[in-house]
Amino acid sequence: MNASPLLSINSLSKNFGGVRAIQDLSFNLARGELLGLIGPNGSGKTTAVNLITGFVKPTEGEIIYRGKNISGMPPHKIIQMGIARTFQMVKPFYQLPAYKNMIRPLYSPRVKKLVGGKYGDRDAVALDLLEEVGFERDAFVAYKSASVLPQGYLKRLELAKAIALQPDLMILDELFSGLSLAEVASIVPIIEKLRLEGKTIIMIEHRLKELFRIADRIIVLNYGEKIAEGAADEVMDSDAVKKAYLGAEA
Repeated sequence: MNASPLLSINSLSKNFGGVRAIQDLSFNLARGELLGLIGPNGSGKTTAVNLITGFVKPTEGEIIYRGKNISGMPPHKIIQMGIARTFQMVKPFYQLPAYKNMIRPLYSPRVKKLVGGKYGDRDAVALDLLEEVGFERDAFVAYKSASVLPQGYLKRLELAKAIALQPDLMILDELFSGLSLAEVASIVPIIEKLRLEGKTIIMIEHRLKELFRIADRIIVLNYGEKIAEGAADEVMDSDAVKKAYLGAEA
């Protein structure tokens, strides 16, 4: 078994003008691991993900994926290498049915390469993927325009689009945000199934209780710096984490 990490973040920093959004961030991610990335609002979580996925370029440091430096590589190249993400603010093609929103990932260069050009019926594949993430086929939800779908289904659609890319590393940005407890409870088994299939996952979350149930390891950011790393109970016991979340008097 190859023990080398799937992803290595080495001394990563990002400046926006005079603001240091990420400060000397380093960590490794093992194959098959589920890493939770948490922190107060504005702590740098989404910036870290944007650096990994190529939406912003680092000021310093490097991002190594499968032994290759992908720092500053454009997003479409990073997708082709096997990294897919969801977005906290979902932006589907609202005028299209949900299943037609799957066209872009299913016809992506990565999927084309993986399936050897043998696409088959993409609509059928789209419907199958949507069913996997909780679109009830007998209710014809997948055929409804994205504009009429509630937030819970839009988040499921976002997840299905990432799964469609057949990634090795999935980055889920606030997937549980805006969802009810029942909706979150129904999505957790989908994430657990992805892990059983060998996916490596990074989750950014504010819904800590649900995240702690499924994460192998937690990293806490505050003002762009890593202030704690370890098991959920260990990091939440940290004085630095208590202070970051509860204030100076914690």
